[in-house]
Amino acid sequence: MSSNTQFPDYDLADTVEVTTPAQLRAIADPLRTTILDLVLERAATVAELAAAVERPKSTVAHHVNVLLDAGMLRVVRTRRVRAIDERYYGRTGRTIYVGVVRRPGDTATPVCVNGLSVAAAESIPAHEADTLYSTIRHARIPAERAAQFWRSVDALIREFTQLPRAGSIVYGFAAGLYPTDHPILPEPDDQPADADQTA
Repeated sequence: MSSNTQFPDYDLADTVEVTTPAQLRAIADPLRTTILDLVLERAATVAELAAAVERPKSTVAHHVNVLLDAGMLRVVRTRRVRAIDERYYGRTGRTIYVGVVRRPGDTATPVCVNGLSVAAAESIPAHEADTLYSTIRHARIPAERAAQFWRSVDALIREFTQLPRAGSIVYGFAAGLYPTDHPILPEPDDQPADADQTA
């Protein structure tokens, strides 16, 4: 379990792994990913989630049930309100990790949800308003070093999700590490380019 329970206001595991097609479908829907993001701040009822996303409670209840069935959400507490038990929902893991998705009768298939494409679409208004902070860099490094670097980025992501909540703007933080076909410089010559080439 996570040692930091301030954000959100309930205990949860550090990670939950997506390993089934049903789980993958559950987190692929934009409204459901928004619900998962909202309850990372605190546990919430269907009514609170519906108010936040400005959708009917019946619609939000359906999506919450999909996430419950997929093991991405759980009831973290209840409250009695006018003879009705009001359920508060929370995530099952602080970080959702898409692992190897197994389909019945199939061999294991690695699947990845492209968060960068979501971030690209989401960041267009900020780009147009000149309020977008972004950068991209390329580095030729071994795969082991890339994995080590990503662990550092993951730690930064966890820090971001646990920042104290305040203000009226929700900021997005996107990170990605991926192989490319970016050009590679040839190996350098033994001699400097301006060295005297005469024998």
